[in-house]
Amino acid sequence: MCLSFVVGMGAMTAAAVPLYTLFCNVTGFNGTTQRVEQASSVVLDKPIRVTFDANVASGLLWEFKPLQREVDPKIGETIEVKFHIENKSNEATRGQAIFNVSPVEAGAYFNKVQCFCFNETDLAPGEKRDMSVVFYVDPDITKAEETKDIGTLTLSYTFYPREGAKPVASNATKGVEKKL
Repeated sequence: MCLSFVVGMGAMTAAAVPLYTLFCNVTGFNGTTQRVEQASSVVLDKPIRVTFDANVASGLLWEFKPLQREVDPKIGETIEVKFHIENKSNEATRGQAIFNVSPVEAGAYFNKVQCFCFNETDLAPGEKRDMSVVFYVDPDITKAEETKDIGTLTLSYTFYPREGAKPVASNATKGVEKKL
């Protein structure tokens, strides 16, 4: 019985991170934005300011910044904003952008149609690139008690280093296989 308890607790611990991530993605908890397939069909005659914050974690020699510091779309209006990124190192590197929205209550109403953050980004040495995010703020933000008076949102990104795919076999092992 004790062994079953230990195995069960281990399984619950292993499942905690993916379940928490799923929960945040579905509910917008902790400023997690929503990913949608199409643009909004409702546009209100009420603007909302969206500001942008761009950061790079240690381990990546990249420069990363929004081309516009802020925009004032109407609520429900689909808009595209570009970010500039440059690899300042002498080697190819890979990164992944992690994002959130503040105030955190607004995360459930911030909908991304397209975003560079959905995939890892590979940059060659010295490579420069402009990347975009297409989003809208759901008109339902004006109905919820905790979000109806929000006038400014901040979309924040931080690029973290990612390792490339690991080879299945190293070159040393391939030489041994050829001899066999």
